[in-house]
Amino acid sequence: MDGLVCISCVMSAHEPKAPYGREVYEPGENLPIELPESPFAIFQSWFDDAKKAQRQPNPNAMCVSSVDSEGRPSGRIVLCRGIDADPGHVVFYTNYESRKGKELLEQRVCAATFHWDHFDRQVRLEGEVVKSPMDESDHYFSRRRWESQLGAWASDQSEPIGSRQAMLDKVAKKMDEMGLDLDSIVHGDEKAPEIARPPHWGGFRLYPRRVELWCGDTGRIHDRALWTREMTREGDDFSFGSWSATRLQP
Repeated sequence: MDGLVCISCVMSAHEPKAPYGREVYEPGENLPIELPESPFAIFQSWFDDAKKAQRQPNPNAMCVSSVDSEGRPSGRIVLCRGIDADPGHVVFYTNYESRKGKELLEQRVCAATFHWDHFDRQVRLEGEVVKSPMDESDHYFSRRRWESQLGAWASDQSEPIGSRQAMLDKVAKKMDEMGLDLDSIVHGDEKAPEIARPPHWGGFRLYPRRVELWCGDTGRIHDRALWTREMTREGDDFSFGSWSATRLQP
């Protein structure tokens, strides 16, 4: 270990700065020498560290990638709204009729990536998705701001629209349909309305078959480990095998 630290110090001292991005990594906390049975305890601790640090507005941001029927991938940033270590899944919410919603429901596979640059940490998840239970989606939707609830009703997510004004007009029309008076709500004459969750909007649970944890380190001798497990799916139900862990070269 001492030899490795010395090598890291030498490499750090002599590694040039790149014109774009960071080339010099400060030696930090690597993965445990003995990898744990499941990756989720480390994943959860990293997630909590990122939230506590308050160094980015959305530490729960992740890139969710889907594929279409021809195998063409697409990715976008969404917010992770929950981590469940047992049996192991993450939760996010979206419009089921959006491009990603349709692709996830049709292909049933998904990948997600978290990257916390200030900690030099990354988490990659690859697996299968199912809709969240309706009561879980209802509970989360009820906690959203009413403006976001309204937007879920007003927007045909991913569908073309002629202009920004046309989108605002759709929102205003939906408010009229719901009997909402924006001025009264803004000025406190009316309470924020209670808006029910639309049937086309809700959660997804991503159950990973593969989880990779990555820590940046000096000289790009990063620390990586991969956990895999067997999963059997019957409809929206899964049975899981034990996790198997191995380190990967950077």
